[in-house]
Amino acid sequence: MQTYLDFEKPIEELDLKIIELKEQNLEYPSEETITQIAEAEQLIKNIYKKIFSTITPWQKTQISRHPERPKTQDYIDNLITDFFELAGDRSFAEDKAITGGFGRFRGQSVLVLGHEKGHDTNSRIKHNFGMPKPEGYRKAIRLMKLAEQFDMPVISFVDTPGAYPGLGAEQRGQGDAIAKATECCLSLGVPIIVVIIGEGGSGGAVAIGTGNNVLMLENSIYSVISPEGCSSILWKDSSKAPEAAEALKLTAADMLKVDVIDKIIPEPLGGGHRNRSKVIEDTGNAIEEYLKALSNQHGNELKHSRQERYLQIGRNGLFSEKTSAANEALDSKFGKIREPKNFIKHPVFIGLIAIIGIAALGFYWFN
Repeated sequence: MQTYLDFEKPIEELDLKIIELKEQNLEYPSEETITQIAEAEQLIKNIYKKIFSTITPWQKTQISRHPERPKTQDYIDNLITDFFELAGDRSFAEDKAITGGFGRFRGQSVLVLGHEKGHDTNSRIKHNFGMPKPEGYRKAIRLMKLAEQFDMPVISFVDTPGAYPGLGAEQRGQGDAIAKATECCLSLGVPIIVVIIGEGGSGGAVAIGTGNNVLMLENSIYSVISPEGCSSILWKDSSKAPEAAEALKLTAADMLKVDVIDKIIPEPLGGGHRNRSKVIEDTGNAIEEYLKALSNQHGNELKHSRQERYLQIGRNGLFSEKTSAANEALDSKFGKIREPKNFIKHPVFIGLIAIIGIAALGFYWFN
C-alpha cells in the first residue's frame, strides 16, 4: 500500500480512483473510462504543481524520508551490472548500514558505496535504519583503498540520518572512524562522484560523501543536524522542526547557492517515489556526465582538486559581508568587542566545514 505524506492527502483519493478505473477498464474497456483516467491524472499533476510551487523545507525533508523513495540498493539493482558485494571491516564486524562492492556502471568498472536504510520493518532493522557504526566506515575505507589500487572510480550514494550514536559505537571509535573515512576520501587518487539521494545527515554523510563532484536529488536534504535534533537543542521542543528546517538551509537549492554541491538532479513531479524508474535513470545520466568530465584527471590531480574544492568552500562559500542576527544580539547585550568581519551566513554548517576542512588542510599541507 502506498504511503501518503500529510500534504499529499488530496492525492490519495485520486490515486485510488485511478486504480479503480483502470481495473474497470480492464474488465469493461471504454473510451469514457480512459477519459476519466486521463482527467484524474491531470488533476493530480495540477495539485502537485500547486503544492510544489510553495513547498517548504520541512515538506522536502519529509519527501527525502519517504519510505517508498528509491534506496541505494534500488540504484545498484538498476544502474550497476555484475555487482559483487564485499563485507566486513577486517577488524570487528560487518555493518549492513553501508553497502559496498564492485560492479560495472554503463560498461565501466566502479566501486559503489552507499548508506542503505531498508524498505520494510525487517530490512530497516537489519540495516540499522541507514545509521553506520565505526565498522561500517572502516569497511568503506577498506573498499575505497581497493578501488584506488585497481584504478576504479568511486560512486557513493548518501542517505543517512547520521552516524549511529549508540554507546558501543562511541566505545569503538565512531568519531575516529568518521574522520579517517573523510581523510580517505580526500586522499584517494581516483574520481569520487557522490549523490545525495535522500537524507545527508552530519558527519555520517560527509564520511563517504566527500567527492570530486557532489550531486543532489531535488527533494533531498543535507545538513549538520536533523530538524528535530536542532529543534530539541534550540527550543527544547521537537515540534519546532518545521522552523528548524527553514533555518538550517538544508535543501538542494540552498546547497547549490553556497557551492556545497555541483548539480541538482530534478525529480518527477511529486518526488522520486512517484516515478522510481525515472529518477534512477536521470541519476545514472548525471553520474555518467560527471565521470566523463573527470576521465582526463589522474592521481594527484584528482586528489588536489578535491581538497581544493573543500578548502574553497571554507574560504568563500558560506561567508557574508553582513553580520548575523545572532552576532547583532550578542553585540547589543555584551557590547562590540571586535571590528566586524565576515561572518558565517549559515552557522549550522560550521560542523560540516570543520570536519572536512581539518582533514583537507592536513593533506594540503603534507602534499
